[in-house]
Amino acid sequence: MPVLDQLDGWPVDSVSAAVVVGGEVVARHGDTGRAYRLASVTKLLSAYAVLVAVEEEAVTLDRPAGPPGSTVAHLLAHASGLAFDAVDGDTAAIEAGVGEKRIYSNAGFAVLADEVATATGIGFADYLHEAVCAPLGLGATALSGPAGHGAESSVDDLAVFAAELLAPRLLATSTVSEATSVQFPGLDGFVPGYGRHRPNDWGLGMEIRAEKSPHWTGTSNSPATFGHFGQSGTFLWVDPTIDAACVVLTDRDFGAWAKPLWSEFNDEVVAAIHDR
Repeated sequence: MPVLDQLDGWPVDSVSAAVVVGGEVVARHGDTGRAYRLASVTKLLSAYAVLVAVEEEAVTLDRPAGPPGSTVAHLLAHASGLAFDAVDGDTAAIEAGVGEKRIYSNAGFAVLADEVATATGIGFADYLHEAVCAPLGLGATALSGPAGHGAESSVDDLAVFAAELLAPRLLATSTVSEATSVQFPGLDGFVPGYGRHRPNDWGLGMEIRAEKSPHWTGTSNSPATFGHFGQSGTFLWVDPTIDAACVVLTDRDFGAWAKPLWSEFNDEVVAAIHDR
């Protein structure tokens, strides 16, 4: 897929990428076995582990967690009212009532990790490995920091994970369908780096593209597209309407350089998929 060649012109020292169509990798670029810092792309993996815990009945989506009145589902959907990086137990870090705003929160994922660890008796990093990485064969993937932004992985691993999101094996299709559907609809909020959106649609750990503009996915990605980007210069999107996904990992932190390049590149990837 020649569209990936343009990645060599990006202002980064290293970039790796893959395009997945119908569950198969149809194009690769760069060292796809290299492990990169994922930053918030970590949330996709962590959310999947939480959903495994839900299916194993270790926790439930309506389990109380976080601020009073909040649940596991609220935390996954950034609807708990917790601030971005609140410290556990810091009531001053509650910025809104439960279900009032979409406040993007790393702290919410820290609470989720504690809930799963308490319920299962397994540290969250180990649980993520056992529940998601090991069964999918993600040998380069590890959570060495916070559940919201502390993992590293390779394009090869994330291509396998993207195929899982397109055709789930670890989770029931209905669970993934719920996770990629809007939770607590109508909530306004900010996408870091891309400003305020009304509404700011989110699923259970997965950002949903909907009609957001500007956005890091392409303008031609369908509203059903879901995924995440990371401040370490990384992104993974899945567009179920074209049965396809794209992973790009770089070694340069997200910034002004990325905004035009990412959206334009993703539009060209979508066009190339349609032309196959």
